[in-house]
Amino acid sequence: MGTNVMVTGMVLTAMPISEYDKRITILTLERGKITAFARGARRPNSTLLAACNPFSFGQFEVYEGRTAYNVVRAEIKNYFTELTTDLNDTYYGFYFLEMAEYYAQENSDDREMLKLLYQSLKALGKKNFDNRLVRVIYELKMMVLNGVYPNLFSCQKCGRKEPMQFFSVQRAGLLCDSCSETEHGRQLDASTIYTMQYIITTESAKLFHFAVSEKVLFELIRTVKEFREKYAPHTFKSEQFLEGLF
Repeated sequence: MGTNVMVTGMVLTAMPISEYDKRITILTLERGKITAFARGARRPNSTLLAACNPFSFGQFEVYEGRTAYNVVRAEIKNYFTELTTDLNDTYYGFYFLEMAEYYAQENSDDREMLKLLYQSLKALGKKNFDNRLVRVIYELKMMVLNGVYPNLFSCQKCGRKEPMQFFSVQRAGLLCDSCSETEHGRQLDASTIYTMQYIITTESAKLFHFAVSEKVLFELIRTVKEFREKYAPHTFKSEQFLEGLF
């Protein structure tokens, strides 16, 4: 016999099924990524109509059957409607959802990923916070949560702690000044290095309270992009559209 369980999470994807139903993917605190069916969610008078859309965050009561979950009811705390009023914010948001859906796993502890996603979407709604910075923070922290990220705390060749100001994609991290002469690392601004170290070591709730110069932001974007392409390669549809649009 199946049972009803309560989960807290965010809808990552929603797909029409038959005439009135939906199949949704939810990133949850308790069970990682789950797929659930929402019967009648596409009917105009359904109580699940708004709850089963991407970005919806709250509590979901689901019936856990032998092979699938079914949404019974939902209490949504945040629809992130502010993202729908700005096309730029909307596409960044869908990119974040797609990346979370790719990395999240069923029956795994993805609570930190859910926290990161939630805080990143909130940051998109802050007009005084650059979306490009939100994106690079999200990308780097997502790699940290999945155990693939650059070593920025010691030389990747000799192990020295300082001085270090050169980044090597091939070595997957920083090089000291001496080793950079043979490894051909690219010099980074000290503020860029500090910012990346801060992102790697800081909890998600405290990540979106600082600004950087255009120079540092450029270096952050370039460095994280190059690292992702080599060590965490994946083509996200929303990322391609985002870069083409903006």
